[in-house]
Amino acid sequence: MTVETTVETVPRTVAIIPARGGSKQVPRKNLQRVGGVPLVERAVRAAVAASIDLVVVSTDDEEIAAVGAAAGARVIRRPAELSGDTAASESAILHALDALEADGERFDIVAFLQATSPFIPSDALSAAVDEVRADRADSVFSAHQTYGFLWRRDAEGAAVAINHDASHRPRRQDREPHHLETGAFYVFRAEGFRQSRHRFFGRTRVAEVPEWTAIEIDDEHQLRIARALAALHDTVGPIPVRAVVTDFDGVHTDDTAIIDADGGERVRVSREDGMGVALLRRAGVPMLILSTEVNPVVRARADKLRVPVLHGIDDKEAALRVWAHDNDLPLADIAYLGNDVNDLPALRIVGWPIAVADAHPLVLAEARVVLRRRGGDGAVRELVERVLSS
Repeated sequence: MTVETTVETVPRTVAIIPARGGSKQVPRKNLQRVGGVPLVERAVRAAVAASIDLVVVSTDDEEIAAVGAAAGARVIRRPAELSGDTAASESAILHALDALEADGERFDIVAFLQATSPFIPSDALSAAVDEVRADRADSVFSAHQTYGFLWRRDAEGAAVAINHDASHRPRRQDREPHHLETGAFYVFRAEGFRQSRHRFFGRTRVAEVPEWTAIEIDDEHQLRIARALAALHDTVGPIPVRAVVTDFDGVHTDDTAIIDADGGERVRVSREDGMGVALLRRAGVPMLILSTEVNPVVRARADKLRVPVLHGIDDKEAALRVWAHDNDLPLADIAYLGNDVNDLPALRIVGWPIAVADAHPLVLAEARVVLRRRGGDGAVRELVERVLSS
């Protein structure tokens, strides 16, 4: 007797992140850093964490392509006619699906992610995929609950109530909540999308997300807000790097100096930092002090710590690139700890730009991690402990 068995195939899901190089309000918007990480990379990470089968970045830009690929995405080159200001995201998604099918890759479910939403909740994204996979919905979108009273202006400029009766002001608990679309992600069946050529069709459901994740970056003001939120909400945890590079003044010191009668400088350092550096050295993790100052105190402290130092460096980015190359260290695997604007070029090229707690606002904005401790007050030790914990 022959027994036939059927193998149930699990629907495959692809995340598509359209990210063109041009932008009117914020130059190079999709590469702007929030929490020290480019926006397109943040979107890729969110998709990867949601256990999606394949993550794709659709772009016309070489730098975006490189960042997306380094983060683990497959890159699909988007033609110029689909990369202008008026091109719809749907056209980029259809193009990506066609390109995948031409390579023999077919997907049943599409997750459309927008890189301009820096706080995409991976758990909510994963749950939205499950809704479509379990045939409970054809399309799902991220939204947050709101009890807000919405108004519009009529042709004469008068205010007109939209979602409420202006003559009746109920208590919050007596109102029906609405859901405001965040724009972070949309999940839908690939076949239904091809037929409708739109992200909403069939049975549509809401994937509820926290309100604080709802920011979408369209201008510089929203970018500043996102960077402030990242410092509050991005997970504090280990820093998995292969090397640590630090500035000196304002990092190993509190950025003050005592000048004696002969013009010599004395600085205040932390013994706690010294112990941290010793632990890092014993663990075999390379470290470098990179300083603009030409001051004997920098060399003296580096010698005391038994750490190599490059001081009197005006171009920290170039010096760091050479040091990384000479030591066969990928820039993505380096943490750079800084505090002031002369550190920005170096911070922007490493995988882990780190700021002390009292850093300059521009440094805080670029940092992937902002430490809890100030320069000269255990900041280096805090960084070392998080590196070693990884």
